[in-house]
Amino acid sequence: MGSSLSYVYKIQKHWEISRFSPLQSQPSFRKIRSNRKTVMLGRRTMAAVLQRMLPKTLPSVCLNRQLARWRHTGVQKLSSCRPAPVLTASPVRAILDEHTCIKGHFLPPHCPVTLHAHMYSEDGDLWEAFAHYNTKPDGTINLTRDHSVGGSYLGCEPMGLFWSLQPAPGGREGLRLRKKNVETPFVVNISLLDGHVSPSERQRAELATVTTERWYMAPGVKRIEIRQNGIVGTLFLPPGPGPFPAMLDLWGMGGGLVEYRSALFASRGYASMALAYIGHKDLPGPSNSVNVTNSYFKSAYQLLQDHQQICADRIGIIGLSFGVYLSLRIATKLGVNPSCLICINGPVGSTVKLRDEDGRTECNEIDTKYWTFDNEGNVGFKEVSFPDNLHPESIVKLEKLTCPLLYIVGEDDLSASSMDNANLIQKTLKAAGKSHLFTRLSYPGAGHLIEPPYSPNSRTSFWSVKPIKLVTLWGGHLAPHAAAQEDAWRKMLAFMQNNLRR
Repeated sequence: MGSSLSYVYKIQKHWEISRFSPLQSQPSFRKIRSNRKTVMLGRRTMAAVLQRMLPKTLPSVCLNRQLARWRHTGVQKLSSCRPAPVLTASPVRAILDEHTCIKGHFLPPHCPVTLHAHMYSEDGDLWEAFAHYNTKPDGTINLTRDHSVGGSYLGCEPMGLFWSLQPAPGGREGLRLRKKNVETPFVVNISLLDGHVSPSERQRAELATVTTERWYMAPGVKRIEIRQNGIVGTLFLPPGPGPFPAMLDLWGMGGGLVEYRSALFASRGYASMALAYIGHKDLPGPSNSVNVTNSYFKSAYQLLQDHQQICADRIGIIGLSFGVYLSLRIATKLGVNPSCLICINGPVGSTVKLRDEDGRTECNEIDTKYWTFDNEGNVGFKEVSFPDNLHPESIVKLEKLTCPLLYIVGEDDLSASSMDNANLIQKTLKAAGKSHLFTRLSYPGAGHLIEPPYSPNSRTSFWSVKPIKLVTLWGGHLAPHAAAQEDAWRKMLAFMQNNLRR
């Protein structure tokens, strides 16, 4: 009997030594995995081993008693072995302006780990971000609670892995992340790595992974291409019969048809039409000048008014950059009465010389005497839009404004003199007795491209490739710019709620 129990004692001690116990020092996951292989024996397996090893004469009652004691010693300790690490994202599929909660489970306590996010743009370029965390005593990480101690961002930033995405080293220069096909999501893969490492070390084994989807279009949103009466745009309608309040959506002189902001507005209950006015194949050429007239913008506005699913008297206009000038011009000159305006980092007049009073421009070649360059040769257009440098005949008669105006300023804007233009608007409206119409949001550290929340910012990107290669300065530092986008989006929606759903 004594000999048999000595076998039991040796087996028990062997398993206790082999099982993983968290050490005070930071453990290696490779050791953890190898040790687990030696301890994944349950109670039934132990019983089978003992029955083969112990003498046949050992009464079964003794064996049962020994196993009962092990339930509170060896077997209980073995059952505390950790499962494999798990990484979760909730929700996995989300609208772009929604939070995704990222958590890690079943990790050793006080252990250094790295979260690495990466995705491919629609052009096939790799974007990535990473952050260093230390696990809690219970072996978890939670990005809504925990602080990054290194990497692409610092501090408690629940969405940091999304807004800090940047082009991977060695990729193409001058990139800016913009969604072209809003009917598909951005797919972001997130990996959990052992230790505090950089993306260049991602060849290390992944402890766990999760894939998330970031959508601009909510289920049920309708996308309708508009090609009628010369209008080139895309209309987005929320789910349901309506009628809905609406937005006319204007971007800058980069041209083309930019749909993602309108798709997101529709996902939040507003009909929205993204309108092209320069640099689109279906518009009159040349592509580097505005060749549509005031009647084009008025027709687009009236198209929204006439739509059976849109409230004709609840339509606003939003503009970014040169789109600010167009928004102000439509509201004060074309005989339409928008319910509100949202202007983001743009001028009160044209930065390009007008060919005629109807709004056509000369070729989009900004006067180089106002260009500025940084040490790397990147061009900034900030001084071009300084009010005194705008073409005088184009400056909008702001005193004619009759609707509420929300003007958003990025104080690190390197592409427009946004602060000076905001000051001019405020001064003019005050002199006209209309101060109550003006609201300003001003964000230190934010750049020119204040876009929907959690979108990565590009401080610089290509402006043109032909006839010469130009990289333009947009400005904005990652963390303050991200905070500005999140706050501005929330306040924009509140502004729209107050003025379009009255």
